[in-house]
Amino acid sequence: MFDLAHAEQQGFTRPGTGSGLADVARHRYLLRLLVRKEVGVRYRGSVLGWLWSYVKPAAQFAVFFLALGIFLKMNTSMPSYPIYLFSGVCLTNFFTEAFSNATRSLVDNAALIKKIYLPREMFPVSSTLVALVNFLPQAAVLLIVCLIVGWHPSLLQFVGILLGIVLIALLAIGLGMLFGAANVVFRDSQNFVEIIVMVVAWLSPVLYPFTLVQQALPTWAFAVYQLNPITAAINLFHAGFWYPTTDGSVPLPPHLYLFASAATVICLIILGIGQVVFRKLEGRFAQDL
Repeated sequence: MFDLAHAEQQGFTRPGTGSGLADVARHRYLLRLLVRKEVGVRYRGSVLGWLWSYVKPAAQFAVFFLALGIFLKMNTSMPSYPIYLFSGVCLTNFFTEAFSNATRSLVDNAALIKKIYLPREMFPVSSTLVALVNFLPQAAVLLIVCLIVGWHPSLLQFVGILLGIVLIALLAIGLGMLFGAANVVFRDSQNFVEIIVMVVAWLSPVLYPFTLVQQALPTWAFAVYQLNPITAAINLFHAGFWYPTTDGSVPLPPHLYLFASAATVICLIILGIGQVVFRKLEGRFAQDL
C-alpha cells in the first residue's frame, strides 16, 4: 500500500501543493524551453518573421504621430515629441502583449496541461518573457535614435528605465495569473482584458504630456493617476529616454521616484493577489480545460 507520509519524507510533495512562482525559478530549464517554443512558433510560416517586431510598432507610431504630432501640433509644442511618443508606445506594447498572451496562455496550452504536470505559473511567466524578447528590438531602435540626437542620461535616469521595465513585467505577470486563471473558468475574462488593453495607452501619458492631466484633475486625483504602475513606468521611461534629449526646459512629474517606489509596492501586491487566486483555481484547470 502506498504510504503518502513516507513519500513526503523522501522529498516528494502532494499533488497541487507546489511553491507557486518559486517553482518556476527552480524549473528554469523548462521555462527556457517554453520561451524558445513560443518565440519559434510566433513567426513560423511568416515571410517577414522578426521584422514584425518593428513593423507593428512602427505603424502604430506613424498613426499616432500623424494624428497627434502633426494634426494636433504636439510635435511643435513639445521638444523631441517623436521620442516621447515612441518610448511610451514601446512600453505599452510590452504590457499589452504580455498581459494579453499571459491571459490566454493556460487555454492555449490546454493539451500540455492535461497531459503532464509542471508549475502552471510557468505559462503566464513565459508569455511575459516572450513579450520582453519582442520588446527588446523596439527598445534598441529607441536607444539608437536617442544616441543620435545626443542622449545623456544620469545614472538615476538609467536605473529608472530598468525599473520601468521591471514594473511592467511584474504587473503583467500578476494580472496575467489573475485573469489567466479566471479565463479557464470564465471565458468572459478575456473580453475584460481586451477592454483594458484598448484603453491602457489613453490612461497613461503615452500620447499626451502629463501636465494636461495635472491641470485638469485635483491634487488627490492626480496623485492616484501617478500611482498607476503603467503611468509610473511610462514616466520613468520618459525621464530616462526623452528628458535627456531635451534642453531641460520641460518639467518632469513631481515626486517621480517616490511614486515609482509606491507603484513597485502595488505591483508586488497585485503579483501576490494573482498568485493566491491562481492557486485557488489551479485544481480546476485540467477539468475546465
